Amino acid sequence: MGEVRRPTYTVADPKTGERVQRQSNVWWIRYYRNGRRHEESSHSTKKGDAERLLKLREGDVAKGLPVSAKLGQLRFDAAAADVITDYEINGRKSTRDVEARIRLHLKPYFGGRRMASITTADVRAYIAHRQEPGAANATVNRELAVLKRAFRLAKQAGTVMYVPHIPMLRENNVRSGFFERDEFEAVREQLPAPLRPVVTFGYLTGWRVNSEVLPLTWAQVDRTTKTIRLEPGATKNSEGRTLPCDLLPELDDVMAGQWAERRRLAVEGTLCPYVFHRDGEPVRYFRDAWVSACKAAGLPGRLVHDFRRTAVRNLVRAGVPEKISMGITGHKTRSVFDRYDIVNEADLSNALGRLASTMGKEKGRSPIGTGSANAGAVVSRCIDGT
Repeated sequence: MGEVRRPTYTVADPKTGERVQRQSNVWWIRYYRNGRRHEESSHSTKKGDAERLLKLREGDVAKGLPVSAKLGQLRFDAAAADVITDYEINGRKSTRDVEARIRLHLKPYFGGRRMASITTADVRAYIAHRQEPGAANATVNRELAVLKRAFRLAKQAGTVMYVPHIPMLRENNVRSGFFERDEFEAVREQLPAPLRPVVTFGYLTGWRVNSEVLPLTWAQVDRTTKTIRLEPGATKNSEGRTLPCDLLPELDDVMAGQWAERRRLAVEGTLCPYVFHRDGEPVRYFRDAWVSACKAAGLPGRLVHDFRRTAVRNLVRAGVPEKISMGITGHKTRSVFDRYDIVNEADLSNALGRLASTMGKEKGRSPIGTGSANAGAVVSRCIDGT
């Protein structure tokens, strides 16, 4: 059983200088959890407030909920610091991005406030505050995700009891950009020579160019078995994968050309560990060159990331099962096919072929052309826009 009490404390008498005991005006509570004593101030001079707090704490103990003397006192600044620590200890690559979102947007708005005082209405007010200057829904959602994580960590630590509903905004950022072969070659032709192998690798494999292709080193390439590997933790989803490059002649040619370039540099006294480089120096940024090449090729606005959509679509067109296609490109969930609006044209052709056959029989005449083959041609023309 717990109790409410007003603790005593010792102070020096201002007149005599002797130590005397006095009783606090503020009521405290004492309760036990797993045999361990906890004491907490009610921050009130009213005994009834302390008794209500004690009942609340004892109820939490009975329910097995975490309890802490700091419950309700946690402020946003400390909660945000916990989020950053959580990202750091788990080796999350987006730690710097989270730090920036907190520093630039969340902290200026919620800084100094107690987490227990932040309500769903406050969150909606924050959304309106961010949308006013034109922040995209996706950007606001990333910030709300940080706030939501702060509440979850605080709940786990027992420093907040209630986690408000944090509404997320609808994101209309699904892109449908693809590269047909001639478009890809047109852009590649406009790029500087050191970047052409980079984009060819990205186009063929669908690997993330900035985080997986550019940092690729020869230590990750087994030239005997002609396989390329990404170690666990080096990818966005932290899962490693292996790619046999000899089964795709064009990809094999890219790797052979880069190896020949490495040997040339070695003769000149430069040892470069990177597969893709500019005269021995790693390629870290080529957005300006990419934008210029796309404009020169008559394809402004295209993204390097479009290679991922293109690779998945090309694999599906070739009849590769979706699961294997995802394993090659490094997509973890099936949602890639929904987000990228990738249509399995073989299934479409077969479906329309069966429909044509059925409709032909119902009307008492031969189906159009040869059924699924003709329907496949129709689908292809519709998709290609011809």
